[in-house]
Amino acid sequence: MSLVTGVDFAVVWVRDFDAAIEFYGTTLGLPEGVRYGKMPGVEFETGNLTLAVMEAAAFGQEFEPSRHPIALQVGDVAAVREQLEAKGVAFHTDTFDSGVCHQAVFADPDGNQLILHHRYAPRTT
Repeated sequence: MSLVTGVDFAVVWVRDFDAAIEFYGTTLGLPEGVRYGKMPGVEFETGNLTLAVMEAAAFGQEFEPSRHPIALQVGDVAAVREQLEAKGVAFHTDTFDSGVCHQAVFADPDGNQLILHHRYAPRTT
């Protein structure tokens, strides 16, 4: 039996907290949850995972953009990509088909890697 019952949140370290709030809240349209009082941290809700966006330096961390992408589930990668490109988001790859899903890679303003993701084939395991 597993000791772990789920994943509550993933931390996204940022350098520019105000730009991150604008990006995750306005550009991506994620609902804002809890703010961390006087500390530059905020939680954004994705539906199944909370993104804890925190200014690295304020929490004693050295900032380095994550190259380990977070895959954001969307209903239609092409449609969402078009909307984000209209808002100035640059994508690092063409939209690609893995055989089970469509994906497109981009980044937040601090360079943290993100993926638009839509699984169209059922999981086999």
